[in-house]
Amino acid sequence: MPTIMNPDYDAVVIGAGVTGIYQTYLLDQNGMSVLGVDAAEDVGGTWYWNRYPGCRLDTESYAYGYFALKGIIPEWRWSENFAAQPEMLRYVNAAADKMNIRRFYKFRTKVVSAHYNDDGNVWDIRLDDGTDLTCRYLISATGPLSASAMPDYKGLDLFQGEAFHSSRWPRDADGKPRNIDFSGKRVGVIGTGATGVQIIPIVAETAQDLFVFQRTPNWCTPLGNSALSDEEMDLIKARFPTVLEYVKTTPTAFPYHRDTRKTSEVPEPERTAFFEALYDRPGYGIWLSTFRDLLLSKESNKILADFVAGKIRQRVDDPEVAEKLIPVDHPFGAKRVPMETNYYETYNQPNVHLVDIKTTPIEEFVAQGAKIGGEIYDLDVIIFATGFDGITGSLDRIDIRGHDGVRLIDAWVDGPSTYLGLQARGFPNFYTLVGPHNGSAFCNVGVCGALQAEWVTQMLCYMKAGNYSYAQPTQAAEKQWTDAVYADFARTLMADTNAWWVKVTHKPDGTTVRRTLVYVGGGPEYRKRCEEVAYGGYEGFELA
Repeated sequence: MPTIMNPDYDAVVIGAGVTGIYQTYLLDQNGMSVLGVDAAEDVGGTWYWNRYPGCRLDTESYAYGYFALKGIIPEWRWSENFAAQPEMLRYVNAAADKMNIRRFYKFRTKVVSAHYNDDGNVWDIRLDDGTDLTCRYLISATGPLSASAMPDYKGLDLFQGEAFHSSRWPRDADGKPRNIDFSGKRVGVIGTGATGVQIIPIVAETAQDLFVFQRTPNWCTPLGNSALSDEEMDLIKARFPTVLEYVKTTPTAFPYHRDTRKTSEVPEPERTAFFEALYDRPGYGIWLSTFRDLLLSKESNKILADFVAGKIRQRVDDPEVAEKLIPVDHPFGAKRVPMETNYYETYNQPNVHLVDIKTTPIEEFVAQGAKIGGEIYDLDVIIFATGFDGITGSLDRIDIRGHDGVRLIDAWVDGPSTYLGLQARGFPNFYTLVGPHNGSAFCNVGVCGALQAEWVTQMLCYMKAGNYSYAQPTQAAEKQWTDAVYADFARTLMADTNAWWVKVTHKPDGTTVRRTLVYVGGGPEYRKRCEEVAYGGYEGFELA
């Protein structure tokens, strides 16, 4: 057993998004000394960084807003069913004000390294400003999509126009998103995932020419956003407790339950009418409320995929363009389904041009634009909507070392191995909120991340009361959990896709290893298991 050293802090929390600030608040409320660290200038997490035009929630605002549902800011009122980024950032700021958590944070600061000190049972932390400090518990709340993925294209440094990742939208002198006037400009957007689908219709409104450089199309369905009237918001506020309890019962904490029938059990006319209703309903209903075998049966999935493909063909005038926008490499819902507003209609505009860069990749960038298939596309602005290194990406960018100096990135080289998705053996007292294999990453993070922060707080309070200061999973518990996570995922149609929640490793011998980064057993089952572990004295953890 390690010798006990007195650390500078009981806990260090990495991240000031919705989960990180709540975890920091809960630890302080329970008498622990805590330091929060974030690279941003203020709170907000994803809502601080992602300020591109069109950025908004794809979760119903009232279902995402845990701080309002929980009563921390009960006065909060949403203006739209799916709030835009400025409103989301105001929401996080309001919660931070009420919880008074900024006093615990070092902003404009990154954690460079975190090494477990075997001799003292503390984590030795180094920050990028040169500060060295220690803590007993290291808690990451870095978010599932925060490590920007920028392709390494040849010649990008030669491009004479503006080029930036969507999550690093240019700022003005006051630090606010710069209002870029695309009028008269030739704009290129690389990527048609959830971000690109939001940006493209906005840019197309004013750009002289918009070139959409598509790597792989995604299955996109209408968001159906609308304003909330005062009367509607009054009713929602009155039902906050009901909303919170309801979303806790659903698999992903979205306000949807799957239909209990299999696709084959429903006659074709009734099935089509059902799909039509779901397609017209705002939000993720078409993905999360359809038949229960959507992600288990290729035949059932194809029926819905064909329906959505038909909608794309109806909405896009040019048949050739429509076919390019229909995915052929993955089933419907096996990747995140981007929620869109007039996305497909955008391709009917004469100034919008779809360029297939999977068939003919970008060769290089030159001073005036992009070279593809020997042709130069003249561009003034390039927006990289190329996504993120999902879930583990932010952790990979920190030098995290556990027992005997083992690096986390090496321990997880072929995929994560965890217990409850919250700890990894060999890295004592290190908790990964909304991390790999836990019940928050494939979930409505606004709610699931908060519930997880509450559970971790309860565990740390239990340890304090029992005079414990050391926790890591047993080898058996970690193996059982990890094997079950991989086995459950392998049974789904998601297992063969290259979504952000799959870690793909290409080995030197030419083989490919695919490992899920998410738990797909559903939130209620996950929380049930966590409560069983807690009730059993944190069974599966070695406490000392």
